[in-house]
Amino acid sequence: MTEPEKVNLESLQNDGVNKEVLSQNPNLELILDIPVTLSMQVGKTPITIRNLMQLNQGSIVELDRPAGDPLDVYVNGKLIAHGEVVVVNDKFGIRFTDVVSPQERIEKIKQE
Repeated sequence: MTEPEKVNLESLQNDGVNKEVLSQNPNLELILDIPVTLSMQVGKTPITIRNLMQLNQGSIVELDRPAGDPLDVYVNGKLIAHGEVVVVNDKFGIRFTDVVSPQERIEKIKQE
């Protein structure tokens, strides 16, 4: 397995925002430093409370996603990308394989 490129989040602060997107949305600069929650979803499945209460250590729950499929990446509950799990310095990380364009992300926000 090749070593993944580690992204320094501090370096993204100045270079990570597309200048074209900023020029089209000048007010976006006002919100760039607001913290958000980045999360990944492996899969999901419906379950009854009865079955949920029967889960214990060692229980296995089958999810709806086939093994090997990319994970969904969400920011504050909004799908922004897909990726695969990697290990970086004994911690889990994610390698983005497909990212929604910044313009599409802004359009999704505007629709709400």
